[in-house]
Amino acid sequence: MPRPRSLRALSVGVPAGLVAVGLLATGCQKGGDDAAAKGATTVKVSLTDGGCKPSPAKIKAGAVTFQVKNENASKVSEAELLQHGVIVGEKENLTPGLSGTFSLKLKAGKYQIYCPNAKTEHWNLTVTGTAADASQDPAVRKALASATTGYHDYVVAEVDKLVPATKKFTDAVRAGDIARAKQLYASARYYYEEVEPVAESFGNLDPEVDARVNDVTDPSKWTGFHRIEKALWQDRSTKGMKPVADKLDADVAKLKKLVATAKYQPAQLANGATELLNEVASSKITGEEDRYSHTDLTDFEANVTGGQKAFELLKPALDKIDPALAKKVDSAYAQVFDSLKPLAGDYSGTKYVDYSTVTQAQRRTLTQQVDALAEPLSQVAAKVTG
Repeated sequence: MPRPRSLRALSVGVPAGLVAVGLLATGCQKGGDDAAAKGATTVKVSLTDGGCKPSPAKIKAGAVTFQVKNENASKVSEAELLQHGVIVGEKENLTPGLSGTFSLKLKAGKYQIYCPNAKTEHWNLTVTGTAADASQDPAVRKALASATTGYHDYVVAEVDKLVPATKKFTDAVRAGDIARAKQLYASARYYYEEVEPVAESFGNLDPEVDARVNDVTDPSKWTGFHRIEKALWQDRSTKGMKPVADKLDADVAKLKKLVATAKYQPAQLANGATELLNEVASSKITGEEDRYSHTDLTDFEANVTGGQKAFELLKPALDKIDPALAKKVDSAYAQVFDSLKPLAGDYSGTKYVDYSTVTQAQRRTLTQQVDALAEPLSQVAAKVTG
C-alpha cells in the first residue's frame, strides 16, 4: 500500500524554485519495463524490504529513465527521487512483481532514491557533468518550450479559480449553511483536482488540503476538504469547522503564491498527466476519495481534464515525434470522457450521480477505459525527454 499522503511530506522551507521541479513523475504499472527515453541513461531500481539501491549510482547529466521494479518487497511499494528533500520523480503502488518507469532530464547534483518502510530508506545517486545539447528538431524544441509555458499559465489560471470557489464554500461552512456548503463542495474541489500533482510537490500542502481520515496519524489534526466533507455529510454539523475552513482558505492562498513561480520541464507534464490518471484508478473509481459525499465522479472528471490539458500542450511536439502515439492517446482520452456520459445527473451541485449508485459493471467500464489510456500515456514522457 502507498504511504498515506499526510506522511509523504517534503522538507519544509525549501525555496519555491526548487520545489517547482517536484511535479510527480509516474509510468504505468505492468509486469515489464517501459521503453526508456531515446538516448537516455537507464537507472534500475529494485525494491526490496532491505532497500532500493540504484544501479548505477553515478550517472551523467541529461535524459534519465528510471526503471523501478518490486522484486519481492512486502513492506515497500514505491521509490522517490529526491533532491534537497524535494520529490523530483516517483513511481508508486508497485506490489511484488510489478514494475514501472519515469523519465526526466537531470542536472548535476546530489540526489537520493527514497523507499519508505525499507530497512534502509535512503540511497545516494550522483549526477555529474553537463547535459549535452540534444539533436532535437528546432520545431520540436520550440513546441516543447511553448508547452511548459502554457502549462504554467494553465495551473495559475485554475488556482486563480480555486481561491474564490473555495472561499464561497468555506463562507457557507462558517455560516453554518450545510445545504449551501454541500452544494459548493465538489465544484470548489474541481480546480484543485485538475492540478493535484503540482500541489503535491509543495511539501505538507497537499495533505493539509486534501488528506483523508486514514491519511493522518492524529485525527484531531486533520484539516482540509475531506475533514469538512465528513462534518457535512456524516456528522451533519459544522460545529468546530470554522478553524478548518479558515486554514483551508490560507492553504489555498499559499498554493496560489507557490504556483506563480513554478517552472516545469516537458517530461513533468507527461508524468503529471499519468499521475492524475493514477489518482483516478487508485481512489476515485474505488470510491475511497469522497467517501461521505459520493461526489467522486466530479473529481474523476477533474483529474482526467487536468491530465488531458497537459497532454494537449505536448501534442504539437508529440505529433512531430510520434504522431501515431499522439493519435492513440487523443482517442483514449475521448473514450474516457465518453464513459462518463451515462453517469451524468444532478447531485449535490455536481453534474454526476451519487457514486454509491454506480454499479460494479459501470465501474468496470470506467476501469477499462482508464487502463486503455494509461498504457499509451505512460510512453509520452520518454518521447519528450529523449
